[in-house]
Order: sequence, then C-alpha cells, then structure tokens
Amino acid sequence: MIMTPLAQIEGLLFVSGDEGMTVADLATVTGLLKPAVLATLERLAQKYAADTDSALELMVNETTYRLVTKEAASDLIKRYFESPLSTTLSQASLEVLAIIAYRQPITRIEIDEIRGVQSASTVQKLVLRRLIEDAGRLDEPGRPKLYRTSAYFLDYFGLQQLTDLPPLPAAATPDPDGDHPDGDLFLQAFNQSLNQSGDEN
Repeated sequence: MIMTPLAQIEGLLFVSGDEGMTVADLATVTGLLKPAVLATLERLAQKYAADTDSALELMVNETTYRLVTKEAASDLIKRYFESPLSTTLSQASLEVLAIIAYRQPITRIEIDEIRGVQSASTVQKLVLRRLIEDAGRLDEPGRPKLYRTSAYFLDYFGLQQLTDLPPLPAAATPDPDGDHPDGDLFLQAFNQSLNQSGDEN
C-alpha cells in the first residue's frame, strides 16, 4: 500500500516522539519539497483540530514539529501515571533505563538502535516518572535531545551512585563495524545490580 504524504508525515512525527522533526528533516526523509511538507503539516493540524475523537494535536516549536496530546486529555493522562497500573516498571522501561544508565548521556535514536524497536513512548513515560531527565542536546543536525538518569533514579533503585552498577559484559561494547549490542545485555547487568541491592536490604 502506498502511503499518502499526510500518512507519511504523521507516521514520522509519531516515531520521532518528543524529539519531533523539522521541515527540512521531513522533506529529506519523504522526498517531498519543503512547501509540500508545510502544506501537509497544515492539513494534519486541521485534521486533529476538527476531529473530536482524536486526543492528538500538532505542536510547533520554532522549526520543530511534534505530536502531543490535547490539553483536554491532561487530567486523564495524569491519572494514568498516578494509577497502580503504572507503578510497576515494564520490561521495556527497565531495558531503556538500563541502556540510559550505562550509556548516558544518550539520544532516543541511539536507544532505538540498541533495542531494535521504537522507544519514544517509553522514554516519555520515564521522563514523567522522573527516572530520567533532559541532559541537553547533541550538537549535530536536528539537535536531538540527550537523556540521563536522575537523582530520583538512584533513590528508586536503592543505589548510592552510578558506579554501583556492575560492569557491562564485553559483548555490550560497540564493535569496530559499528554494530550495536543487544539491549538485553544492558538489562542483565542492570538486574544484577538490583539483585545485589535487594540482598543488601
């Protein structure tokens, strides 16, 4: 199935998460000219504004566009993050946390490359739970946001400092060919530190 320009841009903005994408980036990936990208973004904004069954809207900050939830959904989303459903960290959240803990500061794209799957929603949840935080932006095209673990992360897992984490296995270090290690290796090492912390307590 051939995707329309609107569907392509919507899909790219979804996977880019809170990083968002610039018009130039969207034009490069889709092959559309910038005026066509701008016109499609305007159509997408109008689509969300007119659709009362959608909780999404298009936000622009300077030249970066991103998908966000409408203000009307803020109370609902807050209840989700405060509910018992979100008190236990999922396997995906633990894996992302482990990668950030060992490779910080790190961009979401780098996290995705290690895991092999899209991590935008998981990263956003961890930010909202105050387990990770903004660590500035990388000085390269698009200026992707960097993430690091927070002081609350240490308290949450009963760690005194990041050096309490056990060393990564050799297989988790990047190889000369640029291949990325499996995210499970980070999680295994991270779980080892949690088990040690639990034994001490």
